[in-house]
Amino acid sequence: MNHKALFEPTQLGPYTLKNRIVFPPLTRQRSEQPGNVPSDLMAEYYRQRAGAGFMITEGTQIEPRGQGYAWTPGIYTEQQIEGWKKVTRAVHAEGGIIFAQLWHVGRVSNSALQPEESAPVAPSAIQAEQAKAFIETGPGTGTLVTPSVPRELTRSEIKDLVNLYAQAAKNAISAGFDGVEIHAANGYLVNQFISEHANQRKDEYGGSIENRLRFLDEIVQAITHAIGPDRLGVRFTPLFSSTDEDRVYIGLVESDPHKTYVEAVKILENAGVAYVSIAEADWENAPDLPEAFRREIRAIFSGRIIYAGRYTAERGSRMVEEQLADLIAFGRPFIANPDLPERIAKGWGFNDINTSTLYGGTGAGFTDYPVYNAQR
Repeated sequence: MNHKALFEPTQLGPYTLKNRIVFPPLTRQRSEQPGNVPSDLMAEYYRQRAGAGFMITEGTQIEPRGQGYAWTPGIYTEQQIEGWKKVTRAVHAEGGIIFAQLWHVGRVSNSALQPEESAPVAPSAIQAEQAKAFIETGPGTGTLVTPSVPRELTRSEIKDLVNLYAQAAKNAISAGFDGVEIHAANGYLVNQFISEHANQRKDEYGGSIENRLRFLDEIVQAITHAIGPDRLGVRFTPLFSSTDEDRVYIGLVESDPHKTYVEAVKILENAGVAYVSIAEADWENAPDLPEAFRREIRAIFSGRIIYAGRYTAERGSRMVEEQLADLIAFGRPFIANPDLPERIAKGWGFNDINTSTLYGGTGAGFTDYPVYNAQR
């Protein structure tokens, strides 16, 4: 077997994972319309990839205001919950473990996506830059647009949002998920509260690092109360540099990212959550995360650590062997290779990804990638 470190079983909360290969959150925009409902096609897509030791769904918005891209699924209506049941049943039938990623885009939205075409909501009324929303322009067609100027959330609305996260976690468990992940990365709502660039509030939710982390802390506490800390994970993007390249929007660079995210991870440790997922810069020639940061996260956090971001099997295996990571996520390779763990174990070649079918559409470029044996 190649890369044996990736195939050692491990515990994640109450679950024993069969390997350390993660299928991470990947936006695909294939939900059924109207209603942003998970579909039979989505159930097949996740079932095909259940060879992963651990799976997290694409971001699923916790309320209508949380949507920034057309055709992404939600987890706040009964119809959506019923749709997700198809996914969880399919994955569990294959012996998989799957968490739902709870998502709110905050200011990275456009009024065309918002209820009654209102302004998006955010910690501060600061328009998102170097980001795009995606709106529908016709059946199955859409376009990227500039995010609208958001309005600042009131204190009472922030409390309501914390409750919406907790309710979404309960909805996920009702849908059969094994747990949930808070999307606190990529410049979306929770990340906006954390960021000194997006958060200019003068109350207890803004200013100091402690205040900017308060929203995250309150959501973590609410979800752990609702479903337990061992069924919760959190995803961050602790960027230490940026780029002017045209790229997928992956977040904001703080003046002191090391301190910001060390303090954020301490919140997770204090709550006893199951894992932290760290998504690294993924553009071409992006610098690696500082070694000192990786080692401090390992020193302060007793749960499982997941890394994602242009990892090869070789690099991922080395990270596990060096005990800096417990699990390694493979994004685009897993899209194009539904049998990715077996391909890694046996040294088989990989399918190439079709980038033109990543977002929206049908089963083409979604459920039609062949497994290795089908190509022989």
